[in-house]
Amino acid sequence: MTRDEPASLDVLATEFADKLTLLTRGVLGEDSPRFHAIETGHRLRVAPIKADERSRRIPISINGEPCLSLLVCYYCCWDGSSTFLATDQADIRLFYDRTPDPLLRFEYVRGSNEPPGAHIQVHAHRDEMAYLLRLAEAGRPKQGLKRRKLPRLSEMHLPVGGHRMRPALEDVLLFLHREFAVDVVPGWRNVIRDHLHEWRRLQLKSAVRDSPDDAAEVLRAMGYLVEPPKVRGPRPAPDAVKLFWP
Repeated sequence: MTRDEPASLDVLATEFADKLTLLTRGVLGEDSPRFHAIETGHRLRVAPIKADERSRRIPISINGEPCLSLLVCYYCCWDGSSTFLATDQADIRLFYDRTPDPLLRFEYVRGSNEPPGAHIQVHAHRDEMAYLLRLAEAGRPKQGLKRRKLPRLSEMHLPVGGHRMRPALEDVLLFLHREFAVDVVPGWRNVIRDHLHEWRRLQLKSAVRDSPDDAAEVLRAMGYLVEPPKVRGPRPAPDAVKLFWP
């Protein structure tokens, strides 16, 4: 492929998989499994994958004791212009030890606005989270929920900033270190910082494409010279702009 030729979807997904591998190994250590990109119909699945194509969990230790794991899976596709790699669906699940049910799920569904496309679902009971906090000897005391006969926490979809400002894997890794003091390797903070900066800039560019007139207005107010295009391309309907989706 030459510099002027557009990258194919599988090439872009493989590059994304390599970045996720660098991220997790740069934070959790070289034993973290490698991410791969495999075709699944019109989408590509990006995840740590076993030989039988089943997903692998990423082991995480606290004080040298393996007690947590992450199951991370992205489904990637073209964006609306068939130009950029887009996340069609993302699922990051935090497990305690070898239990089958996750403690937390950080999810994103590109085509969803009800429930919110980006959301968190809580499966853990209060006592499970308290145990992890005690194990790490970190975190602030949490006041228990006064539970009545309400739906289970795992059935609730907690909004987390919409499609453009949603948490990324980097945010989950920072959460694990901050709350549970999980084991990390030297230099991990720089790895997180670099990847998080790249992710936030990527999402900012997507937001600008969603609302270019607002971006131009801000730039002009800052002293930049911004000229509208001579020929405007098609604009999506307001209801289709993901920046404004919940």
